[in-house]
Amino acid sequence: MNTKILIVDDSAYTRQVIRNIIEQDAKLEVVGIASDGIDAMAKTLRLKPDIITLDFEMPEMDGFSFLRWLMRERPTPVIMVSSYTDTKTVFKALELGAVDFIAKPTKRASIELRAIEKDLLLKLGGIKTIRLDKLSRNLELLDRDEAAVQPAARTKVRNVEIVAVGSSTGGPAALQIILTRLPADFQAAVIVSQHMPKGFTAPLAERLNRLSHLNIREAKDHDPVEPGNVLICPGGFHMGLAKKGSRVVTYLKEGRLEDKYTPSVDYMMQSAAEVYGARAMGVILTGMGNDGKSGMVEIKNKGGYTIAESEETAVVFGMPGEAIKAGAVESILPLSEISAAVTRVVNHRE
Repeated sequence: MNTKILIVDDSAYTRQVIRNIIEQDAKLEVVGIASDGIDAMAKTLRLKPDIITLDFEMPEMDGFSFLRWLMRERPTPVIMVSSYTDTKTVFKALELGAVDFIAKPTKRASIELRAIEKDLLLKLGGIKTIRLDKLSRNLELLDRDEAAVQPAARTKVRNVEIVAVGSSTGGPAALQIILTRLPADFQAAVIVSQHMPKGFTAPLAERLNRLSHLNIREAKDHDPVEPGNVLICPGGFHMGLAKKGSRVVTYLKEGRLEDKYTPSVDYMMQSAAEVYGARAMGVILTGMGNDGKSGMVEIKNKGGYTIAESEETAVVFGMPGEAIKAGAVESILPLSEISAAVTRVVNHRE
């Protein structure tokens, strides 16, 4: 059965571009188009779409009002369509329950449009596996000062100096839950690759930095990798690590259109395993696809410690599930327990 999609956007150009992209895939079907939130409400109830693509600046009823109504009356996976300059809108919409976003298509450059095309088809192809009940529970955690942590099994004492975290769909909320619960005296460096386009990772880092005890920023070339610092790979790039004298620094490699995932979690984790060996930890979170599987295997093979988010809480279990199936995971934990587990291993706390 085809995946039914409702397109909601007040721009005729954007609606047509999205429709043209969707119609390339025989498994996807555009069942309706709406130009504002009120029209979208009626068509959602009548057409019962599997997925909705949603713009947020619309007449009559804006995207936020529609999203609040939708999550209350007929919870449905939503991919927001947002411009690069509209980062506040993106994070607000994610907190209201949107599951992912794509950059708003423009008439400027065909290469930019091709990137949007690839991104949209990839997300639409895997998004039916999203569990909105898990997304709702995870969003509730964002409003708490502390996650409810269950006692965990004792772990071997490890000398971990780097924690490499990979995430995709559902990742911004998961990263906030984990990174804001790491203590101020956290004794390892953290590197993060979250699937996001250019323009969105810097605001994500700034937002997390305001909420966290640690220093969180978007990575630059040759940034030192130091305990208590979190470096987030810029959108559109891949991040690796290299030794420079007695220090370890980051290096950035620009992504190519043919790359399946950008930023690549595998690239980051494999680099961490090569530089740190058994002193590396890999953490794989929610996301569709299999990015991070090879990286987690490499960290485990080098003697490092690996954690995957459990199916119990993962909004999309693709990435953690693939790493688990590959035998690359030492601990499988719900999202609410990961921060405490990471801190126990890194800071040797029992």
